[in-house]
Amino acid sequence: MPADTILILGGTAEAGALAGELAAARPNLRVITSLAGRTAAPSLPVGEVRIGGFGGADGLAAYLKEEGVTRLIDATHPFAAGISRNAEKAAAAAAVPRLCLVRAPWMPVAGDLWTEVDCIGTARDALPGNARPFLALGRQHLSPFARRADLAPVVRMIDPPDPPLTFRADLVLGKPSREPAEEAALFTHLGVTHLVCRNSGGGASYAKIEAARMLGLPVIVIARPPAPAGPTVADLAAAIAWAAGTA
Repeated sequence: MPADTILILGGTAEAGALAGELAAARPNLRVITSLAGRTAAPSLPVGEVRIGGFGGADGLAAYLKEEGVTRLIDATHPFAAGISRNAEKAAAAAAVPRLCLVRAPWMPVAGDLWTEVDCIGTARDALPGNARPFLALGRQHLSPFARRADLAPVVRMIDPPDPPLTFRADLVLGKPSREPAEEAALFTHLGVTHLVCRNSGGGASYAKIEAARMLGLPVIVIARPPAPAGPTVADLAAAIAWAAGTA
């Protein structure tokens, strides 16, 4: 029988890496990773995987009790504020220790042309007339741009939108490249004038920021919501130590 059961609220590269590292280092742990199921063919981490929502904080609390979860790690996207709030409430209700694994945000460096804004609507309004922005936002955050008929946006998605977008846009299907030169070539080919993105942090999608810097493109950067309450770490080693009960 496993000594402990760890539930990782995932969907990020860090969550997948954490599951793999725990499985390798502590085979006596039962590791479950929960994915929201927003993509048709997600990359599955090592260990048990659960796909789909819990039904709010109460549903998550019930799941923690049913599965005998002894530790909860919130390794969701930095902008998944609703899920993090539910995790905080559920962990308290079920008396399960909780840790937040939150990657560090990106910081502007020399050559970056950033405009930092607080929300999607402000990002939309910050674009000049007739701009051709590359919207690296996720399909659930695109609807405000329907109000800017003057724009000629490019939207990148992993899966085709269903239902279709409510505004005219060119679609790029697939995951972002990790190579700045490839992202820069894509922006140049598409005639992109601006990049609009959230300050997600991490290395998986930073190449687009580097590409914009290479090309001298303005970047509209949406600031993160407040960090989740409670104990928080930014690196994998600290999360592994905590999950294994050594920190």
